[in-house]
Amino acid sequence: MARIDLTIHEERLENAIHRARERNIIIPTFAQQMNPSLVPDKIRKELKSIGLWDIHPRNLFRITWKNEPVEKGGDYGDVNYIELPSSLTGVDARIIAVVGKWFPTGAHKVGAAFACLVPRLVTGQFDPTVEKAVWPSTGNYCRGGAYDSALLACQSIAILPEGMSRERFAWLENVADEIIATPGTESNVKEIFDKCWELRKSGQQLMIFNQFDELGNYLWHYHVTGNAMKEILEKVLGKNDRLAGLSSNTGSGGTIACGDLLKQYYPDSKIIASEALQCPTLLNNGFGAHRIEGIGDKHVPWIHNVRNTDYVTSIDDNAVVHLCRLFNEPEGKKYLMDKGVPAAIVDQLHLMGFSGIANMLSAIKFAKYQELTHEDVVMTIFTDSMELYGTRLDEYTAQFGPFTRDDAAFNFGRYLMGENTSSMKELTYEDRKRIHNLKYYTWIEQQGRTSEELNAQWYDREYWTEIQAQRDEIDRLIQSFNDAVGIA
Repeated sequence: MARIDLTIHEERLENAIHRARERNIIIPTFAQQMNPSLVPDKIRKELKSIGLWDIHPRNLFRITWKNEPVEKGGDYGDVNYIELPSSLTGVDARIIAVVGKWFPTGAHKVGAAFACLVPRLVTGQFDPTVEKAVWPSTGNYCRGGAYDSALLACQSIAILPEGMSRERFAWLENVADEIIATPGTESNVKEIFDKCWELRKSGQQLMIFNQFDELGNYLWHYHVTGNAMKEILEKVLGKNDRLAGLSSNTGSGGTIACGDLLKQYYPDSKIIASEALQCPTLLNNGFGAHRIEGIGDKHVPWIHNVRNTDYVTSIDDNAVVHLCRLFNEPEGKKYLMDKGVPAAIVDQLHLMGFSGIANMLSAIKFAKYQELTHEDVVMTIFTDSMELYGTRLDEYTAQFGPFTRDDAAFNFGRYLMGENTSSMKELTYEDRKRIHNLKYYTWIEQQGRTSEELNAQWYDREYWTEIQAQRDEIDRLIQSFNDAVGIA
């Protein structure tokens, strides 16, 4: 029931193979994204002359956490990550974040979109010669989908709320074939879903890749993001150290899947799901609007393995807004260095976009709740960087005035050193079941899923592991597709 459908459609597959041959397309495997040393030297040499964001099919091979952190011509290295010091976080625990800026598009969602589109492409379920790929999201996923579509010679439709940052729209105008702006901002996900139903009924030939219920999203993060974190831990954990947990915004339910892999290797670790305090759906069935771009809410994603989640934290969007100013305004950076934060760390704080700041705060709350020590590690994710939010800083200057040293002192004390364990919950069995049951209202009543599969997600122990086991089968299909294209 849970498996990603890998049924072959021969005639449509031939169309996809012909298109790939025409456009010089080679598709990387999941194994190559996890371990780029498997990428052929010929392709690595080609990448030397290609910019990280260029619309070039070889950039499919840059969908990895291990890109050299340069804008053009980079090779591969270790996983990109940053460890935040106690002088910044106010806790003894080691908080370590993988860094998404060095993906094409500047965000890790390009990987999730790849894992949704490619299995359909290499089975012939999606025909790029006649169909359009539709990418509904609150920002980075539709950017990643439009980018992947361009690299794979597919037409794309990007759907995102009209209130998202201008950087997202400006970039999409040069990449997507069509952009649809839906009403609202980050928390207006239902309006995106409604637009998808409208498109389905329009008679157009298209396929909708909804990140919130696409199992490929879960699969990619379980394997690629999960193993990236595992590699970091194998490097940094000392003899007496332990992984205490992973904090991740729930978002589409994809990124948090890396916690499922980490728990299999570190069974005592916890998974901490984060959301906006202004829209506390998981915490108390709440609703509302917020400013933490990139996390989505007012529903529980279909692909969120709720039964494996241990904590819920709700993050005040005021904290995120004001910390983004502290981390990026000159007076803020100067103040942080005066408070003992190393200059090398201050120079890297731009690697945290809005959702990254929220993830960091969630890790801090968990560390305080668990009274973690210097022997404990909390992993988290910086999904994108401030590169996608520059206009927000201008807006906040207009709204709040120039950022002063007094602002820096207040924000540092209130939102970093003052972060606490309010608005969070350690989940009981009944809490998990309550959150899981919320899926019914979105996915069964509105989106056509079945209650049988909803129950399988909770009761069938093989539901999630069956998805996890499909990676090798998809890799074999990718290799077969590349062989048929004949240019590898």
